[in-house]
Amino acid sequence: MSDHEKNPLVRTVASTQSEMTEIILPNDTNTLGNLLGGRLMHFIDLTGAMAAYRHSRTNVVTAAMDHIDFVRPVHLGDLLTLKSSVNRAFTSSMETGVKVWAENTRTGVVVHVASAYLVFVAIDEQGRLIKVPELKPETPDEIRRYHDALLRREHREAESARRKQASLATSALTGAATEG
Repeated sequence: MSDHEKNPLVRTVASTQSEMTEIILPNDTNTLGNLLGGRLMHFIDLTGAMAAYRHSRTNVVTAAMDHIDFVRPVHLGDLLTLKSSVNRAFTSSMETGVKVWAENTRTGVVVHVASAYLVFVAIDEQGRLIKVPELKPETPDEIRRYHDALLRREHREAESARRKQASLATSALTGAATEG
């Protein structure tokens, strides 16, 4: 098998799809018997990383959890199913989408409980950025998510620039106050 066959220049969204299932146990819950939000975020991070690994075929680190919606509580004893895929690949970063469902093990009823977008960055063993393959969306839903990912990236970059400007302004005011 050639290097190009192992690491193609373009990958499909389908090739990045990942799935994880967990049973919610007492140590995962709060005093009300509901899944802790931080524990759910941990599961989301892991599942998103699986998709990013499948796309990049290298080490990845979480750069951002761009958005998360907690739709419904998850209860003790529920089966939690998380599904992820890469929405878009940039130069060294990838946005993944994660959707989460809970299944009541007694009734079999399955409900959507959370959705999130995460950004992962591909790095080598020394922590240097690595270029990732392009992503080829194929279905109408994949194409929509591909375009939406660019809008979220532009929003993240604008927000980062705004925070940097605010920090510089605060530093300038603080410096002026200590000099006087």
